[in-house]
Amino acid sequence: MGYFSRSVIFHDLDTDNLPYEKVGKNEPVCIADEVPFEIPDSWVWARLGMISSYSHTKQKINAQNANLDMWGLDLEDIEKGGRLLARKTVGERKAVGDKTFFDSGDILYSKLRPYLLKILVAPDCGICTPEIVPFKVFGKLNPEYIVAFLKCPYVNAIINAVTYGVKMPRVGTETMADLLVPIPPLSEQKRIVEKLNEVTPLTDSYAEVYVRVAGLNQEFPELLKKSILQEAVQGKLVPQDPADEPASVLLKRIRSEKEQLIKAGKIKRDKHESVIFRRDNSHYEKLDGIDRCIDDEIPFEIPDSWVWARFGQVIFLLSGTDFNPKEYNDTQKGIPYITGASSLSENGVLLNRWTETARVIANYGDVLLVCKGSGYGKTVICDIEEAHIARQIMAIKKFITLDMHYVRLFLQANFDKIKSKGQGVIPGIDRNSVMNLLFPIPPLSEQRRIVEKQRELFDKITLI
Repeated sequence: MGYFSRSVIFHDLDTDNLPYEKVGKNEPVCIADEVPFEIPDSWVWARLGMISSYSHTKQKINAQNANLDMWGLDLEDIEKGGRLLARKTVGERKAVGDKTFFDSGDILYSKLRPYLLKILVAPDCGICTPEIVPFKVFGKLNPEYIVAFLKCPYVNAIINAVTYGVKMPRVGTETMADLLVPIPPLSEQKRIVEKLNEVTPLTDSYAEVYVRVAGLNQEFPELLKKSILQEAVQGKLVPQDPADEPASVLLKRIRSEKEQLIKAGKIKRDKHESVIFRRDNSHYEKLDGIDRCIDDEIPFEIPDSWVWARFGQVIFLLSGTDFNPKEYNDTQKGIPYITGASSLSENGVLLNRWTETARVIANYGDVLLVCKGSGYGKTVICDIEEAHIARQIMAIKKFITLDMHYVRLFLQANFDKIKSKGQGVIPGIDRNSVMNLLFPIPPLSEQRRIVEKQRELFDKITLI
């Protein structure tokens, strides 16, 4: 509805007691379908355009002609919700372009992105960006009451339903002028504003707490998973069983298995063999024939039935190689080709590329680790019989007597440490960073119990 002269809203008490509006010399029109809610008998409805200067022409000035000491207000100075963050002069802001004058006591309303509720009563006079509409209220209306009205959800919903512009949504002058405003008596307006000023700090505090709690609720499942993984590799997730074969015996068997693989030509001998042992209640590492204390490297205590080893001493790791685009396809012919993190889900391999070149690097049960590019540090157990992997992937081979799900669990627990070693413009981790990790080894049967418990707990977290 436009405004041609003046609008009067009243209840026709002699007929149907419904609200009517008379605009200028036109006949009154029932507006019962426009009135959003009932108000007390002592209140009245009015259009914002009739009780304020919102739609009036504003006094403009070019910033270059303004007093440099004058307050120059921009949208960035107003926080979401209407709190004034900063006051800068025209000179400090080095303002340019057309600006709008405002007086102390004017209501300042941001018509750009109105959902941000950048609305306040001006504490002083100055000039502002044209995206802010300054206006006065008539008849001694309390401007703070009008600000509270403009911030209420019902008004916000009306305005944001009719904003125009996708990237920079604005509200039109006619929309604002047509707003129905419930007007209490002046004394009640004052009491409403006083009560709002009393409770607003409390609601603001509640809102801050609510945001923090919502954030924690969102973060909690992942934080809980990290905690479970950390407990798992420290030997705190499941109880130790004295009947288990000690990890020290398992480690000897692993070394024997590696020796057999070396003799069979399947893997190469380590250039720098590491052996970690205890002496004088401290941890030592024998490397290249030299013993050195590594107590400062040991991240936590482990159960007596566990042992420490360098990760590279108990696993065999292969790095992938890239194919050029002519060597792979999406026709599902040949060997699956795993190109990067996008080829891996939480539970397995996503097949989207194939190659007919006869190379196989990854097999069923291997642990795949993304070592470069987007998603580096991500791991998954290979759930297909065979695949070729690109340079962005490392395959930890299932050659040795270890539970590969525990191996993956260990890498997941060290995800942040592995990620922190990323280098380069396209972040990546080198194989030595992985091979040099200190690996806590439980007895084999305990590895399996740990994995089973971790799965059980993760499944429960998913249901939270």
